[in-house]
Amino acid sequence: MCDIAITTPDQASFESRLVQALNQSGMLLLTSIGHRTGLFEALAGQPPLTSQALAERSGLQERYVREWLGGMVAAEVVETEPETATYWLPDERAELLTDAGPANLAIYSQFISLLGGVEDDVVRCFREGGGVPYSRYPRFQEVMASDSGQTVLPALFDAILPLAPGLIERLEDGIRVLDCACGRGRALLSMAERFPASRFVGYDLSAEAITWARQAAERAGLDNLTFEVRDLSDFDATAEPGAFELVTTFDGIHDQAQPRRLLAGIHRTLTDDGVYLVQDIHASSHHHRDREHPLGAMLYAVSVSHCMTVSLAQGGEGLGTMWGRERALEYLQEAGFRDIRVHQLEHDIQNDYFVCRP
Repeated sequence: MCDIAITTPDQASFESRLVQALNQSGMLLLTSIGHRTGLFEALAGQPPLTSQALAERSGLQERYVREWLGGMVAAEVVETEPETATYWLPDERAELLTDAGPANLAIYSQFISLLGGVEDDVVRCFREGGGVPYSRYPRFQEVMASDSGQTVLPALFDAILPLAPGLIERLEDGIRVLDCACGRGRALLSMAERFPASRFVGYDLSAEAITWARQAAERAGLDNLTFEVRDLSDFDATAEPGAFELVTTFDGIHDQAQPRRLLAGIHRTLTDDGVYLVQDIHASSHHHRDREHPLGAMLYAVSVSHCMTVSLAQGGEGLGTMWGRERALEYLQEAGFRDIRVHQLEHDIQNDYFVCRP
């Protein structure tokens, strides 16, 4: 790196931040590799291993494993004993990098490489307009399913569904449920198994995600659950009126081509006593209020490189990940919802939860 003549304390501080960010970005790329190759799982709970022993244990090539270990040692993630050339992953770190703990943070490191892969496309869009089509993100549904597996699924029955009083009892008695932009449908799969008297439907634009969801439902023997590939950009006109007592969207509004039309369709398809339960990104609709957001910069990067641009690629609004609570409330009211309650859950710093009634 070239030397920079530092002239002010602010510049010195900013330079330090940039250097740290460069180093941490390298750690995140290596973390993503460690997660995807199973290296963290292979190290967790083990005595110190040589690079050869770790390669054999994980079924990988030793030279790549050795270089990865070097990076993880430099990042102070993996520990090493130089005299024996062995490596180990401390238990307290393994709990944050594997499924052994309450949250596997290595999952989120995948966003860096995933979104970096479309940087050329995004730069072109900055210059020419338009957007990056959904087909350019072959692994996005997989990563998002892992994300929701840590934020939504563990809290679904004990914290999220109870936000709407009486909803659990209605599901037990039997109601009709729709999940829009359902992705791989993991929330629906869990609910359909838990509440066999209710009927569940999932819509998503991704044929790959719907295929995965259908296969999972078939393996689980769930006959109260169906999935359909569906473009929801005209849902305001095509939604069946009064068809569902519960509609959900989990992180599914902000990257829609036509979010206002989808919300209007959700209002249309709810029964008069229905509930719309929304999970979406916790943010403000005003940039200056996102300064203190613990994931603000990261979520704007996700927006620029995925959510906003995917919507624009469909000729959509390009609402973006960080549309914010204020705009969300505006759109929900515009769609016709009059009783809207906003909640946050202690375990989830990333999302707001809206309970909406017609």
